[in-house]
Amino acid sequence: MKNYLESVAIILLITFSTFFAACKGTVENEAESAAQNPKNDQAAARVRQNPFAHFPNLQTEILSNENTLTTSPIGQVDFKNFTFPFPRGWQDSDSKEFTLENGARPISKERVGVMHITTKYGDVTGDGVDEAFVIIKIETGGGGIPQIVYVFSQKDEKAELIWLFRTGDRADGGLKRIFAENGEAVVELYGKDRYILGEVETMRIDGDEEQLCCPTHFTRSHYKWNGSNFSLQGKRETFSTGDNAAEPELNLGETVNKPNKK
Repeated sequence: MKNYLESVAIILLITFSTFFAACKGTVENEAESAAQNPKNDQAAARVRQNPFAHFPNLQTEILSNENTLTTSPIGQVDFKNFTFPFPRGWQDSDSKEFTLENGARPISKERVGVMHITTKYGDVTGDGVDEAFVIIKIETGGGGIPQIVYVFSQKDEKAELIWLFRTGDRADGGLKRIFAENGEAVVELYGKDRYILGEVETMRIDGDEEQLCCPTHFTRSHYKWNGSNFSLQGKRETFSTGDNAAEPELNLGETVNKPNKK
């Protein structure tokens, strides 16, 4: 028992150190800027007292009440007590699926920890009936916050999985939002030109490295159901998180990663 508690303490220490290091630059810059401006003495004091107060909550839209209710049959499914498949590469050593009980399965030495974050609803197959978007967080034991999105439809009075994909860690391709629009699925991921590649990966472009706490951009992409899978539709839009009036950059990766022509 003693060894176990010591291990937990070490993991928590590493987690805090990793998170603080990732965001240290932002905190120092804000504190320095505030200190140089006499009108911002109080702001500087707040930064020194609570350096994490200025970090944005990247889960705000996911945790909102928007699209959490439906009259479709899928709304009767209890996804907090449900069995899900793992995406490729994230399985337990002894299983390719996991079962939630009351919304969670604790992390252990043998198994990955998982937690139900929320379930949203919307019609992404174009049939006028809502599907469920179940968002699950992986408990890594470290500072990472990767998530899995499961899209379920209702078939023969049962929930049928029609899509799953995993997302990155916060600014590194983390999930900002998923919703339905005109019968399609719209996915927003933090980062520049970050979108779903296949079913389980996110795409990144050269030079898209920033502090995990504080993404400067997010990407919106659309996916259409063809009866067997979802395929990317139209152009990928990269938006600035700090300038709502700025026009989005389209298919940014094709420009940034384009080889130089002689």
